[in-house]
Amino acid sequence: MIANYSVTTASLHDSQIDLSIPGIVNYKDKAYFGIDGRGIDAAMDKALKGYRLPIESIRRNLRITRKRSRGERPYSVMKRTFRGNHTFVTTVPRVRVKAVIAMGDLTCIE
Repeated sequence: MIANYSVTTASLHDSQIDLSIPGIVNYKDKAYFGIDGRGIDAAMDKALKGYRLPIESIRRNLRITRKRSRGERPYSVMKRTFRGNHTFVTTVPRVRVKAVIAMGDLTCIE
């Protein structure tokens, strides 16, 4: 269930927006390696160039993957069904309205 979202320009990377809730575990993939958030950090470890991950980090990543996989499937269905991966409007307010309508929550329109 999506409880919080943010709409920004395409030039802003996802890692620069922190939607985590303080005190709650935040499971993140390898793209967010080394980025601190407000919640309890549970980002997957990433092997640096020329180095291998130790077995403890590999096992930790597998545990995180098991937790994250429950939310990945509904997200992919949402993207496919509502075409959430392509937005053909050009301003941030219009993108925000389109995202709210696609999620079916009209109470969040500012």
